[in-house]
Amino acid sequence: MRTSIRRPAVLAASAVAALSLTLTACGGEDGSKDNGAAASVSAEQGTSGSSGGGSSNGGVGTTGSTTTGSGTTGSTTTGSGTSTSGTTGSGTSTSGTVVQAGVKKKATAKAPACTVNDVKISAAKQAGLPTTHITLTATNISGHACTLLQYPLLGFGDLPQTSKDVPAVAKSKPGTPIVLNAGTPAYAAVRINNGGVDEKNHAVSSFYVNLFAADGPAEGSRTVAAPKGGIAVDDAAAKTGYWTYELRNGADEF
Repeated sequence: MRTSIRRPAVLAASAVAALSLTLTACGGEDGSKDNGAAASVSAEQGTSGSSGGGSSNGGVGTTGSTTTGSGTTGSTTTGSGTSTSGTTGSGTSTSGTVVQAGVKKKATAKAPACTVNDVKISAAKQAGLPTTHITLTATNISGHACTLLQYPLLGFGDLPQTSKDVPAVAKSKPGTPIVLNAGTPAYAAVRINNGGVDEKNHAVSSFYVNLFAADGPAEGSRTVAAPKGGIAVDDAAAKTGYWTYELRNGADEF
């Protein structure tokens, strides 16, 4: 009788143990799946945080945070990892006035007309014999910029008031005003005769030079010494060129 009573108890105990093992196995499998899912979520969050932080736009600094690390089950960031936040980027900020390349400076005030006291005038013979042309040189000695207007007003007579006006040659007129900085020269070609011996020629050892003002011929004149040996002037043939920075082929040949 004892044997028949204990056998069912042993069977019942065995069934309970088997059921417990089955439940444990199922629970362990589900737990592993949960742990794996948590680890996957953690890894995705770590990747998203690493790539979605600050950005760099052409050297302009941006503010953001970056999280890098390896996570384990049950936490966003667990174990070894580094969390860094701050401002990254590079750039240069400059305050002040920026001048663009190629932009011209503001024009200065217009230089006043040169007077006979602003320039030193001299005369030299041009090459070739007989002498038919001379070159006038006007050098700015005023210490400031001035504008040499039009052409020299010449008088080869005994007195400026009685001298015949010497006409200008239109083709020699420059396209821009002749502005002389301090110490710089300008030139004018002057024809004094047509060459050869002519009874109309008269010897000249000095002559008068006047300049233009803004409203016409200026007051006063300057006596200029003729080149060494003097010059022979035919008043009917005499002509003058305009003031220019340098004598030009063609324009100053007349």
